[in-house]
Amino acid sequence: MNDENDRKETRSLNLLKNIKKIFSFVGPGYVIAVGYLDPGNWATDLSAGSQFGYKLLFVLFFSNIMTIMLQLLSIKLGLVAGLDLAQACKAFWPKYINYMLYVLCELAIISYDLSDVIGSAMGLKLLFSIPLPWGVAITTINVMILLLFYRREDMRGARILESMVMILIGVVGICFIIGLIYSKPDGKEVLKGFIPNIEIFTNSSELYITIGIIGATIMPQNLYLHSYFVKARKNLHSKDKEKDKVKLIKNLIKLSVKDLIIAIIIALFINASILIVSAAYNNYKVVANFSDTYELLKSFLGKVAATIFALALLLSGQSSTMTTTVAGQIIMEGFIGIGLTPWIRSLMTRSFAILPAMIIAIIKGDNGLNQLLIATQVILSIYLPFAIIPLTYFTSIKKVMRIDITDEAINEEGEGEGGEKGGKEVDFDEKYFYDFSNSIYLIIISCIICIILLILNIYLIYYIIIDYGNVSK
Repeated sequence: MNDENDRKETRSLNLLKNIKKIFSFVGPGYVIAVGYLDPGNWATDLSAGSQFGYKLLFVLFFSNIMTIMLQLLSIKLGLVAGLDLAQACKAFWPKYINYMLYVLCELAIISYDLSDVIGSAMGLKLLFSIPLPWGVAITTINVMILLLFYRREDMRGARILESMVMILIGVVGICFIIGLIYSKPDGKEVLKGFIPNIEIFTNSSELYITIGIIGATIMPQNLYLHSYFVKARKNLHSKDKEKDKVKLIKNLIKLSVKDLIIAIIIALFINASILIVSAAYNNYKVVANFSDTYELLKSFLGKVAATIFALALLLSGQSSTMTTTVAGQIIMEGFIGIGLTPWIRSLMTRSFAILPAMIIAIIKGDNGLNQLLIATQVILSIYLPFAIIPLTYFTSIKKVMRIDITDEAINEEGEGEGGEKGGKEVDFDEKYFYDFSNSIYLIIISCIICIILLILNIYLIYYIIIDYGNVSK
């Protein structure tokens, strides 16, 4: 009887230990997921639903599938090589390539930060009737308060950041679940929207929004960001004195992937809800920007629902600004070895983003900012191949993705007297490695994703050259 109780107690302790381990690793996926719930996503989802109904739901779905595959590579790079993507580029590639990639990546970061500025300014306008130019100016300083919670190489600060992000994701989700319930979408049409179609290659406006959705979903800076966060978590869990390095890394990869998939599913549901709500209300009014969405929700659901929408818009802009700043730090430090404090880094990026947002806000107002917001997501998509190619390369070569298991191999095979291993003389300088490099299937999938993006971008550039006005409508 006592033995049975002891076994039950042991099983309970093991279960609690595993649960604790899982929750200790939860976070990076949710920090990454906040990037999929930013104003850029909102703008592309709303435009897709209002202009094309449910037709682009398949783009949203497959973009999230591609995101999971690429983030898996980012996780492997951080956990196995102990490097984020920017550090890997600096370690293994010539300086001129690194500088080129760094400049392109900074442009992508500025583009992303610009979308945060626009979303926050619009949220301030809807909530407090602050004019857009003033809202743009306020975003220069309001993020500094939030960044006080974060410190590099401080897991307590990272925990606060992650907790804040999770709360914000919940607020955004509740807002659009309410909208989804009240919009009463056509179920058959929604299901049809998940069936791929080739109209995106024949309709320039549809292609433009498609590429915007892809850029807003996959987001190149997140490939750098996730590899950094899991690398930091690996260092934390290595203190557990796990002797088997291979087992440790495999377990951490599994935990990271679970964390990622759950977060991506939540983000996909929320983004699909935004698109569906926009399409469902299209019979009543075309939703051209966030102000139209606010007024529509106010008319059909009441002021409370409209206020929740505006609050979620403001919060999503703030939370994604935090992750943008961290990503900017990682990229600058990884590529060129310069580290800045968070508020300086944020101010530097925002100084480039403020000017175009201020000019458009003054000249063109809501509609102009909405078009600029979608354009920033298209820029992110155009940059994506420059992040996917190095990520696929580094995770596919053995010299980067191998683990030294010399000690484990010697202990496993046994050591005899006089430097013998299992009764056989050995050279103790001999190295044993476990290979974590990509399988041929992962390499093929990554290459297909990159080729698809290149084809879409080439088509877009072609349409822009021959008919720019109709492309960006």
